Amino acid sequence: MHFHLANNYAQIVLLVLLIIVFLQSGIDKIKDWKGNLSWLTGHFAESPFKNGVPLLLGIITVMEIAAGVLSVMGLVHLALYNDATFALYGALVSAITLLMLLLGQRVAKDYEGAKTIVIYLVPTVFLLYLLK
Repeated sequence: MHFHLANNYAQIVLLVLLIIVFLQSGIDKIKDWKGNLSWLTGHFAESPFKNGVPLLLGIITVMEIAAGVLSVMGLVHLALYNDATFALYGALVSAITLLMLLLGQRVAKDYEGAKTIVIYLVPTVFLLYLLK
């Protein structure tokens, strides 16, 4: 079996970043649903999202798990078959998820939290660029 690593180092590193970020976050939300829901309910108490926190938490959880799983699939297909299709899907779902999280932080007026999201968004957009 021939591995296609040499031409894809940057993409592979960035996919591993997305895998770590999104699978850890999604799994944490599933394992500690009540704790996350409680914290987010308080976080969005003064925002237009205050009545939709459980639904929005569910959506974000599904998006994070999807981003992580697609990134795993992308990593495998890139390394084994030099095929970037799933990697592109993983990066795209990751970018959309990060934009959703960014919107939430901005609406909640958590500007420090919003800046943190951008730290993840920049390499994700770079990965999209590399995979185009």
